Amino acid sequence: MQRIIVDACGWVAVIDAGINIDGALMQLVGPSQLLLLPDVDKELDKVNSQRSKKKSLLLPLLKAKTIMIDAPEDSGNHPDDQIFSFAKNEGIPVLTVDRELKRRLFEAGISVIEVSKNKRLNMI
Repeated sequence: MQRIIVDACGWVAVIDAGINIDGALMQLVGPSQLLLLPDVDKELDKVNSQRSKKKSLLLPLLKAKTIMIDAPEDSGNHPDDQIFSFAKNEGIPVLTVDRELKRRLFEAGISVIEVSKNKRLNMI
């Protein structure tokens, strides 16, 4: 089973594109398990509270599909640093569209799953 770390902007992009995350990940990587850091969860709660109810981020769905993980001790306080550290330590892909985080992940040889312009998930 492929473990995947979820970044806040990655989840927002999935929801805004109307992607069925289960089907898309099954096609892309097969069976998968989403992982969520507490600070990313807080970030998503904040973003969701600023959106209209029609544009809800479906956080109960995300939380039902994810396992909460602890940030590595030496990873700092920023969610992107925590995601990077965990992904690097575990060698697992990250669902994100954040350009700076993607650059850091590429440089470390970590795969990225992103939402493409044609509203599909791609692994790069």
